[in-house]
Amino acid sequence: MTDKQALGARGEELAADFLRAAGMEIIARNWRCRYGELDLIVLDRDVTAFVEVKTRSGLGYGAPAESVTAVKQRRIRRLALLWLAEQDGSWRRIRFDVVSVLVAPGRAPVIEHLEAVF
Repeated sequence: MTDKQALGARGEELAADFLRAAGMEIIARNWRCRYGELDLIVLDRDVTAFVEVKTRSGLGYGAPAESVTAVKQRRIRRLALLWLAEQDGSWRRIRFDVVSVLVAPGRAPVIEHLEAVF
């Protein structure tokens, strides 16, 4: 595993723990299909949230959430529709969230949950 992959995996674990502590249920992690991957799918009361996790070790390239571009947002929406099509047909309300994780060396991680951002 590369350093970048390890950082991403750590960020996803921190994000999952953060969302669980906020009362959400993780219903899928790293769901993959031939078109891409969804990081986290969570149940927040009666809403299914598709959560993109972005992790960085510094701000040299901007805040983690800034890297969720319009192209990335479109891909996540398409993947969410594919995931929903595989489910039992019990549709809930959905939203698209971003969890930004900043893991700077020697500092406690900074986690920000941005709800319904696209």
